[in-house]
Amino acid sequence: MRYLLPLLVFLALAVALGLGLRRDPRALPSALIDHPAPAIDRPLLHDATRRLDIAQLRGQVWLLNVWASWCEPCRTEMPALKVLSTRDGVPLFGLNYKDREGPARALLAQVGDPYLGSAVDADGRVGMDFGVHGVPETFVIDAAGRVRFRHVGPVTTEVWRDTLMPIVRSLK
Repeated sequence: MRYLLPLLVFLALAVALGLGLRRDPRALPSALIDHPAPAIDRPLLHDATRRLDIAQLRGQVWLLNVWASWCEPCRTEMPALKVLSTRDGVPLFGLNYKDREGPARALLAQVGDPYLGSAVDADGRVGMDFGVHGVPETFVIDAAGRVRFRHVGPVTTEVWRDTLMPIVRSLK
């Protein structure tokens, strides 16, 4: 009897740990899935007189890629994003998250700008509305303006082909 309680506690902890190890640490749940995408309505990085207003994007499936110049995985994914979004005709918009405009513009000039427009989110408020945990993150937005999928981490050719494009095709 004396050893029963410690044994039960140990077994409970072992089961909890075992279940936790089976989960993908990059698979962060999003409360936004199947809900309307939060408003962005922020100035564009290359033209502050224009704004990224997601209400204007209704009627089409599009992607929002959250990025920053200080993010090395963002730098790595941009050339592939440019090629893949152009090749497959998927509208891709950016959200420049908690960044300074000078370094952000310099990065896009250096590696190539994959975005139709990139909104400035210097204070991170739009990112918080989307539930961004870090960069890069990519959201699939359907024609009704609802968030349908969230990918955490860089978009590779494989992620594009095996995850994002099947979702985009199913929504068109």
